Amino acid sequence: MGAFYSIFNGLFGTREMRILILGLDGAGKTTILYRLQVGEVVTTIPTIGFNVETVTYKKLKFQVWDLGGQTSIRPYWRCYYSNTDAIIYVVDSSDRDRMGISKSELVAMLEEEELKKAILVVFANKQDMEQAMTPTEVANALGLPALKDRKWQIFKTSALKGHGLDEGMEWLVDSLNNRQ
Repeated sequence: MGAFYSIFNGLFGTREMRILILGLDGAGKTTILYRLQVGEVVTTIPTIGFNVETVTYKKLKFQVWDLGGQTSIRPYWRCYYSNTDAIIYVVDSSDRDRMGISKSELVAMLEEEELKKAILVVFANKQDMEQAMTPTEVANALGLPALKDRKWQIFKTSALKGHGLDEGMEWLVDSLNNRQ
C-alpha cells in the first residue's frame, strides 16, 4: 500500500519533504519555524522536546521538525534523522562563547549515516544584534568551508525581522528540486 501511495503521490502530487531545524538552545529555531509557517513572529518559550509543523513554500510541502537545543536534549536529535531531506542549522551569530559547541554538534550530526544526503542550510541568525559575527565568520567558526561532500549554503538572517529567511528557503527549494 505504501508503494502505491508513493507512486500515486509522485504522479499526481508533491512529495512532502522532511526538514529538521537544529541548533543550540536560544538560536531562534522556533521563531524561524513559526515565521515560515504563519509569516510573523510568534511568542515562543524554550522548546522541550520538539515542534512539528507543515510549511508550504513555493509549492513544496515541508514537514518541519524543530528539535530542542538544550544540552540534555541534543543526544536525542539522532532519533529524528531518518528520511531527512534537509537540515536548517540555526546559529546565534552573537553567541561567540558557544560557537565551538555549535560546531561540535554540527560536525557530529553531519557524520551520521542517515544524514549523508541531507542538504544543509545554515542560518547565521540574530544579525540584527550589534555584536553579531558576519556569515563568513560563522561559516569559518563552524568549519563549513571544509565540507566537500555536502551541498550547503549559509544565509545572514534575523528571525525577528524576517530578513534572509526567504533567500534561504529559495535556495533550499531550488536545491531540493535540482538534486538527483
